[in-house]
Amino acid sequence: MIKVTRLNGEGFWINPHLIEFMEETPDTVVSLVTGKKIIVKEDAKAVLELIIDYRRKLGEGGLEIVPKEI
Repeated sequence: MIKVTRLNGEGFWINPHLIEFMEETPDTVVSLVTGKKIIVKEDAKAVLELIIDYRRKLGEGGLEIVPKEI
């Protein structure tokens, strides 16, 4: 699980394996495979870094999903 922050400052945990995609509109909207959408304070790059760190801790690597612009 990764910890992110709602716009009201409340922290919560989400399962990064359920993330389908993210958009910055300009708020970061995280869309899950369940169809649920969550708006978080962190920008998409910060969420991506949390996901990579989480996957590395699980031994899943993570380098293969890092976009070249990071």
